[in-house]
Amino acid sequence: MKKLYTAQDIEAMIRDGADLSRIQEGALLTPSAKDLIRSSKRVAKSPLRASRSSFIPPKPAPPMVPDYEYKWEPGSDPKTPQEIERFFHSGPIETIKARMADIGQRMWQRGYTDGNGGNLTVRVGDNLFLCTPTLISKGFMTAEDMALIDWDGKQLAGAKKRTSEALTHLAIYKRQPKCKACCHAHPPHATAFAVAGVRPPTCLIPEAEVFLGPIGMAQYQTPGTPANAEVVGEAAVEHNSVLMVNHGVITWGKDIEDAYWKMENTDAYCQTIWIASFLKGGQMSSITGGQAKELIDIRKTLGMDDPREGLKECELCDSGDFRPGVMCPMPTEGNTDRAPSTDPDVEAIVKAVTDQIMASLGGQP
Repeated sequence: MKKLYTAQDIEAMIRDGADLSRIQEGALLTPSAKDLIRSSKRVAKSPLRASRSSFIPPKPAPPMVPDYEYKWEPGSDPKTPQEIERFFHSGPIETIKARMADIGQRMWQRGYTDGNGGNLTVRVGDNLFLCTPTLISKGFMTAEDMALIDWDGKQLAGAKKRTSEALTHLAIYKRQPKCKACCHAHPPHATAFAVAGVRPPTCLIPEAEVFLGPIGMAQYQTPGTPANAEVVGEAAVEHNSVLMVNHGVITWGKDIEDAYWKMENTDAYCQTIWIASFLKGGQMSSITGGQAKELIDIRKTLGMDDPREGLKECELCDSGDFRPGVMCPMPTEGNTDRAPSTDPDVEAIVKAVTDQIMASLGGQP
């Protein structure tokens, strides 16, 4: 007589660890017993049923740091017009062009550019550079607007004409091998320092020391000319950020995101110094030379050079010569109704001018 298995029988066998496959062929099973056997087989096949001792969790991937630097194989530049076009429209290059357009919009939104001002370049080969077009607002620029140029500034690809200031960027690439991207703009606060011909002091904010280092300055030359390229290129050899007197700012980095961040760093630093210079009579707190050396060491770990490397601690900070703008005289302590005495000669001139103005108005001096 065939044995009949109920759901209770199957449950008991499972609890005892019995092998359900040994149930005799042709045995009678209630519907619920059949369902229970099918269910137990699915569970047995699940990886979750594997013993804890045999399960080896996958090794987690190390935390990543974003890296947008374009790396190419030396000597692999495309040569023929067809090769250049394929390269210009390849996936990796399209990604960089899109990022350039995005950064142009960020520059425009922050008020770093006006009209068609500002430009960007990225090195993508031994002799190849992507650059932004001329006479197009950075806020409305697209990936399709980018151009491809060579070391001499000759345009190799792209429907829009390249920026007229490409030569200035190329002058930096030629002198500083670590430069892989440049960003030029006219951020208001940093450009104000450039117009005033004042180099921002150092040893005031740690982040500026690490990510910028000393800010350089290039004397004015007509934008887009070889003379301007010469002075900016020389200043950029030892400085990631350069104030272009009466013009604007140019920054460089290992990729276009890095170069743009340094533009933000520069303008924020100049804005902070400008505000701080009017507090406490222009007396700003400075970090020590020893603390500055620690920050320079951090720059080195990030692969960035610093022109102050090798200097003595007492020579690292140059904020002593910084002079903020003209300050209004404040009342002396204990005598709030009168300002401090001034030069008698100045007082006499002021009185004479006041008398003349009053006389012309028909009043009494």
